Amino acid sequence: MRFCPLCSGSSGNATYIEAGNARLLIDAGLSCKRITELLAKIGVTPANLSAILITHEHVDHVRGVNILSKKYDLPVYANAETWSMLREPLRDVAPKNICVFESDRDFYLGGVRVLPFSVPHDAIHCVGYTIAFGGHKVGVCTDLGHADARILSILSGCELLLFEANHDVDMLMAGSYPYLLKKRILSGSGHMNNEDCGKAIVKLCESGVRNVILGHLSKENNYPELAMITVRAALEDAGIADRVQIAVAAREEPTGVFEL
Repeated sequence: MRFCPLCSGSSGNATYIEAGNARLLIDAGLSCKRITELLAKIGVTPANLSAILITHEHVDHVRGVNILSKKYDLPVYANAETWSMLREPLRDVAPKNICVFESDRDFYLGGVRVLPFSVPHDAIHCVGYTIAFGGHKVGVCTDLGHADARILSILSGCELLLFEANHDVDMLMAGSYPYLLKKRILSGSGHMNNEDCGKAIVKLCESGVRNVILGHLSKENNYPELAMITVRAALEDAGIADRVQIAVAAREEPTGVFEL
């Protein structure tokens, strides 16, 4: 398997995963041109993609989907609720490329097991993904307000996980965002803060997760060093800092290609 966060943050999100005969793009939140440039940096062309998998309808996750699908004849997968919100934004996706899955039920693409699982976020029905093939399992889980026992159980055993560390609570509260936006972000269906991310990773480590990439960092309310320090502090407090490798996903460039 090959795993690469192409970009991650409030300005746009996309992750490339290659396994078996499947070449998958989870979200395409930048323009088609920019996604094409980012894929080229890791030696991939959009024409060779097997499918685009959508987590939810927010623009920083779907901005480039319409043109990518139209230009390269790519299937686009999302649950029915998300498709109901995307009929107009993705109006140029050919009918044959509109693929509807049932959340919390796995399906297969090119022999690869894909599990879209529901996560709490203020979208109509947001999902994360686990991708499994050949005894390996990876996960993408951003845009969630909290990680409950069900989500942690689904992510257990991931060898590599892209996981949300969106904001620092103090920075958010002291910042310029309107009160209602702050309230939304802090809610259980908003975005996960650094401290809660650290607590979740401690629990994930107990289930075998050993490599985590912190993703979807807020440009205004977080920065990579702070997210890293906060998460590492949680691991150190739990006495397991030496058992988990932590990285931070870059906002506008590929973070690196991780091979399993």
